[in-house]
Amino acid sequence: MTDHLRTRADGGRAAEYPPAPEPLAVAVYDNHTHLEIADGALPLDVHEHLERAASVGVAGAVQVGTDVATSRWSAEVAAREPRLLAAVALHPNEAPELEASGALDDALAVIDELAAQPRVRAIGETGLDFYRTDEAGRPAQFRSFEAHIDIARRHGLALQIHDRDAHDDVVATLRRVTAPERTVFHCFSGDEALARLAADEGWYCSFAGNVTFKNAENLREALRVLPADRILVETDAPYLTPAPLRGRPNAPYLVPHTARFMADVRGVGIDEFCAQLASNTVAVYGSWQDEARGGH
Repeated sequence: MTDHLRTRADGGRAAEYPPAPEPLAVAVYDNHTHLEIADGALPLDVHEHLERAASVGVAGAVQVGTDVATSRWSAEVAAREPRLLAAVALHPNEAPELEASGALDDALAVIDELAAQPRVRAIGETGLDFYRTDEAGRPAQFRSFEAHIDIARRHGLALQIHDRDAHDDVVATLRRVTAPERTVFHCFSGDEALARLAADEGWYCSFAGNVTFKNAENLREALRVLPADRILVETDAPYLTPAPLRGRPNAPYLVPHTARFMADVRGVGIDEFCAQLASNTVAVYGSWQDEARGGH
């Protein structure tokens, strides 16, 4: 099995990976990363990613699939690597093409099959993306999203949401179909109002490196109002490298930059904040140390 299935859609970056940040004293988890994507002048393999992460207090990660091939890869690598758990799904932007070719149901059947594996702990990333998909493709996105919600509920798994320019429809769908108990807005992109709504519903909001960007005050406002037990951290690597490292490849070992920034925004100590992040992450996905299904 290969360590990389693809390069970034834009061809990747020639920049080198940044130096390691100061280690965290209390370990956390990156709950959304794409280690199948090669990036940088010298791409890292899975082992290198996880060794660098462990050296700075990032104890594990959730490796996320976006189509049949990457979902299979994610499940396989998590099965052999104790520092990884897997999420499997068809990205919403995959759904219209699969529907048009008559392959959507077969692809969903693969996701359903993978969901039974013990190290697969989430269905995701799934949801709605109205930024890249026009009106004609939206019915397929809705059908795929609802099918993923059903898979997550039947298998007792968490749900990782991709929500781009579709907040109202994502929320309406989750309410109509009944969201799984553990639902995560991956790379949260809303505002204070959406954060409050998510918290009221018992959903989680996961923040990536873009919370550090100068133009992201809406994300910081959302972060400030969330209950402590509804917050997660992620990289979405190799994308969304936190400031001041933008333009260089992202990776799980860079989580400390984002975690420290988030703690400052919340006005809490970094050790206290990391302990809460770790507790929240295990509550959603279960333990990295065993084969148990789901969280608690």
